[in-house]
Amino acid sequence: MPNSDEAKMSRRTVLAGTAASVALTAAPGAGRAQGTAPVQAAAAQAPATSKVSFNVNGVLRELDLDTRTSLLDSLREHLKLTGSKKGCDHGQCGACTVLVNGRRITSCLTLAVMHQGDTITTIEGLGGPDNLHQMQAAFVKHDGYQCGYCTPGQICSAVAVLDEIKAGMPSHVTGDLTAQPQVTGAEIRERMSGNICRCGAYSNIVDAITEVAGRPA
Repeated sequence: MPNSDEAKMSRRTVLAGTAASVALTAAPGAGRAQGTAPVQAAAAQAPATSKVSFNVNGVLRELDLDTRTSLLDSLREHLKLTGSKKGCDHGQCGACTVLVNGRRITSCLTLAVMHQGDTITTIEGLGGPDNLHQMQAAFVKHDGYQCGYCTPGQICSAVAVLDEIKAGMPSHVTGDLTAQPQVTGAEIRERMSGNICRCGAYSNIVDAITEVAGRPA
């Protein structure tokens, strides 16, 4: 066993070593090497960004975005085009529907960086208060809305639906790839089924679309 002097020396050695470590840590510049760790960690966690440009409502727009930014958020938060609504943010309600290269998509489910060079039309691009698109005018005439939250997506979808029917694109109702779809209430309801109206204005929406469909192109 160590004698008392050896034990004392051992305790002195430990205490001295501890004091030296504390002094070294407190010395100016001593923590610089350690201090870089949080900085490096923060840099590693910084979001990746990417430049993206697309034509929105006839205007070329260029943005530097977090690569995780949805097309919907880029329109609403960065371009301040708030007509397109964020409803469920899961692609289930259709409130965020916009037209990309003439075809309708739910903009909450696609990333903005995926649309480099695309042509995007939002409800603002279809028409304004002084120059309504015929579909917008028909929705007003037939009261195709109540609270109005879903209406921008409904109108964008409705415009695309008539283009789809005109182009002969099949739906679940027709089921026949060679058949020319008919502009019937059932056809319209099926094609518009991805757009939910919680107010229940469906019959008026169908009336508005049917009226526009009956007009000569």
